[in-house]
Amino acid sequence: MFTGIIEALGKVEALEREQENLHISISNPFPGELKIDQSVAHNGVCLTIVKLSDEQYTVTAILETLQRSNLGDLKVGDELNVERCMTMNGRLDGHIVQGHVDKKGIVTKVEEADGSWYYHISHDIDPEIITVPKGSITINGVSLTVVDSKPDGFSVAIIPFTYEHTNFKHLKVGDAVNLEFDILGKYVARYMANFK
Repeated sequence: MFTGIIEALGKVEALEREQENLHISISNPFPGELKIDQSVAHNGVCLTIVKLSDEQYTVTAILETLQRSNLGDLKVGDELNVERCMTMNGRLDGHIVQGHVDKKGIVTKVEEADGSWYYHISHDIDPEIITVPKGSITINGVSLTVVDSKPDGFSVAIIPFTYEHTNFKHLKVGDAVNLEFDILGKYVARYMANFK
């Protein structure tokens, strides 16, 4: 489980295909603090460390993960938002993030707003996946607050700190992003769907 508060940017050092799987080798500021079999979120996708050295570590994404997320589009040198799993004795600064991406969204508009940025994201309509204004959404692993909400999209506001310390600074119109919708909203939507 995660909070959506990004700890660092990781850099893709190597990509290796093995049948339908993709092994991703990543460097970041804290590989010496990690261990084999630990869960780490990469652009919001929870992946298990399978190989580790002093400089980098490797995780494996299976076909479903590659189809559901933007990890299949990675290139060597790309930056990933990285977060280690939360500790139970710490503060929950973001919101409850499972590291299970629901679907990909597409950046449709980026607006600079006098020191901050608005990102507009579109996605396929799904009655069991909703956003609400001032609700929580996770984009590429970042816990954010929804500004405007529609059945097929939403917008979020990004402050300068988030812009500089995540890969939001690289996003442009047409880019795919990983979306994890709020778990409480998903339960409510599924519950309400049973009454239709």
